[in-house]
Amino acid sequence: MKSIVMLLLAAAAISILGSTGVAFAAEDGASSGDSMKLLGAGIAFGMAALGAGLGLGQVGAAGLAVISENPALQSKVFIFVGMVESIAIYGIVMMFIILGQ
Repeated sequence: MKSIVMLLLAAAAISILGSTGVAFAAEDGASSGDSMKLLGAGIAFGMAALGAGLGLGQVGAAGLAVISENPALQSKVFIFVGMVESIAIYGIVMMFIILGQ
């Protein structure tokens, strides 16, 4: 698991560093600030979704184990799942804030 995360981080770093020196023919009104906004918004949402996905896998597995032993704790498990899902919602909000500026 740790090697996969390190591989993904290395791939992200290489792709970000490799894209900084590339020159494109710019249209009138296009600026590098707009492309940096899109890149920042994509990273903000992507990392939030990645974190929420990993967290939801852990919380969901543990929640199913708790519910199988004591079904009365089902509402508490749903609260924890909702807390993990809120991380992805925060990522969407940050994406819209970045794109709105």
